[in-house]
Amino acid sequence: MIDGLDTQDIRELKGVGLAMAEKLAKLHLHTVQDLLFHLPIRYQDRTRVVPIGQLRFGDEAVIEGEVTGCEIKMGKRRSLICRLKDPSGSLHLRFFHFSAAQKKQLENGKRLRCFGEIRRGSTGFEIYHPEYSVISEQEPPLESALLTPIYPLTEGLTQTKIRSLCDQALERLTDHNLQEWLPETLRQQFSLPSLKEAIEFLHHPWRDVNLEQLKAGSHPAQYRLSFEELMAHQLSLIGKRVQAKQDNAILVPEAGDLSQALLAQLPFSPTGAQQRVFGEILKDLNTGQPMLRLVQGDVGSGKTLVAALAAASVVQAGFQVAIMAPTEILAEQHYRNFTQWFEPLGLKVAWMTGKLKGKARAKELEDITSGAAEIVVGTHALFQESIEFDRLALAIIDEQHRFGVHQRMALREKGLKNGYQPHQLIMTATPIPRTLAMSAYADLDCSIIDELPPGRTPVNTIVVSDQRRQEVISRVKSACEEGKQAYWVCTLIEESEALQCQAAEDAAVLLQEQLSNLAIGLVHGRLKAQEKADIMARFKAGEIQLLVATTVIEVGVDVPNASLMVIENPERLGLAQLHQLRGRVGRGQTASHCVLLYKAPLGQQGKERLSTMRETSDGFKIAEKDLELRGPGELLGSRQTGLWEFKVADLQRDKALLDDVQKAATWLYQHQPDHISPLLSRWLPNHSQYLNV
Repeated sequence: MIDGLDTQDIRELKGVGLAMAEKLAKLHLHTVQDLLFHLPIRYQDRTRVVPIGQLRFGDEAVIEGEVTGCEIKMGKRRSLICRLKDPSGSLHLRFFHFSAAQKKQLENGKRLRCFGEIRRGSTGFEIYHPEYSVISEQEPPLESALLTPIYPLTEGLTQTKIRSLCDQALERLTDHNLQEWLPETLRQQFSLPSLKEAIEFLHHPWRDVNLEQLKAGSHPAQYRLSFEELMAHQLSLIGKRVQAKQDNAILVPEAGDLSQALLAQLPFSPTGAQQRVFGEILKDLNTGQPMLRLVQGDVGSGKTLVAALAAASVVQAGFQVAIMAPTEILAEQHYRNFTQWFEPLGLKVAWMTGKLKGKARAKELEDITSGAAEIVVGTHALFQESIEFDRLALAIIDEQHRFGVHQRMALREKGLKNGYQPHQLIMTATPIPRTLAMSAYADLDCSIIDELPPGRTPVNTIVVSDQRRQEVISRVKSACEEGKQAYWVCTLIEESEALQCQAAEDAAVLLQEQLSNLAIGLVHGRLKAQEKADIMARFKAGEIQLLVATTVIEVGVDVPNASLMVIENPERLGLAQLHQLRGRVGRGQTASHCVLLYKAPLGQQGKERLSTMRETSDGFKIAEKDLELRGPGELLGSRQTGLWEFKVADLQRDKALLDDVQKAATWLYQHQPDHISPLLSRWLPNHSQYLNV
């Protein structure tokens, strides 16, 4: 059998000693095959000489001409200026680092061939530090049919060196030593070129290629590699899902009387969307396999009630439920809701957070361990070693993206013993773009609560420069004097000259001076949990009219009388976070407003963000825009660290591929499972961790 390039050490190549191998390792280049997949980030066209008169600002081009002048200019920086002329025009070459020998070399009458980027100078076009050579009249014309690749580098590695190594790897490439793991059936179905063709082309495209297509990442060769890489990621998630579904879980045959009793005591009826999603959860609970369901619902869509109905069904079957939230404020909100709903029905709801100490903690621990507490609400404290559940069968995780995978798994480990795993219901009020739902969350079944309960009022969003701050303060005064309540959100606690953000503490003092007749409260992340809870309780009770806060109020705060929110420096926040904050108002019958008080001048991205917020309140449209502006890494946070470091693919650019990728991955899983592990090894060298978390 022929050795594959994936087994050939990179040190077998000419010019790679121990020191060079260490530099290459920083780029994750260890084998000859790794070099083949180390693709150019862009290309330079050095295949033709461009007349100087045809140059445009920003072009990278090869030019030829005669030196008609060369002198040293003294300015802010000493520089050597060389004037180059051809029949169509002239420009200047500028060198900030030069020697006397170089000046002498660039004497009048010499012919130069140069390459560089065209910039604007005080007297016309210039090239700074061009690559150049002196040529003779007899010099053959420039002849190259291939574009010049520009590769990602690391310190101590040059383009010349990496090009040489990639060329050596390409010389070793044959039809037999780079395994093709996509079967002919799939390649034909999705019109994919062979792997060898795609790689050879992307390292050395022909000069007549469509450069715009290459820049956009939509050339068939790029499509081929993106397809295979996305497919490898999809297969790793299918593997996780299949593995999880092989476990056993308790079977809940029906909703039961407890769910009906819960609904009977509510002053409202669930929406059609809530009923539909609860039905999907019940179906999962009735399979005998662990449920892995993600429930998405925009701010205020009623996810908590759906979670409570699921909890009631599991408790009715004789088991325990845990609800985990990322912050104490949100956990406390859930605790109040679940206590209010379930204690009248004779159930014990326990409470567990890091701040709970002494006898109170010991009592809660005893109720959890003995099973006296059927429902347990808490923060990440729930998966501490000291906490033992009696018969945990359902873990409900709110705002899951704020927890690492391992934290979620730690809670799962506290589930039922004897070969049973707990069901998992994951909730998020941060709508997940379809692109991410199909990729990052492909191991989960997804439900969407796409209907708001009656009575929710749309929030009118206004974008205002902070030069009109006094008008905004007057508006807050009027609203509060009419009996409404307001939030004033600051993005930092401490003064920061660099970010020019108003500090929450300073804002509270200034607002109190100007609004002396109002009761003003202050909440930020450095307050003790009890202080925070007390202030929030007073705000909810109407004792505080204006709450100055940092983004700690992003989730879990429900004050129907609050109908005005001012967000300072909104350009500093991501769209999803702005959408969450805005969701704190509009929770009652009163017309509500959100004022985005920005600091001018706004950058392009800031303008796009604020424009999106003004134009739509659709969480999914906002999430798609957020993905476009920030990329998947930031949106996913700690979920599956490293999974989204793509070599070729780009989730946003390649989202149109995802439907086909899913079909192809499912086909391969069913028909050629022996191809999966090699594909994962090629694209996800640490793939075992994705299958085992």
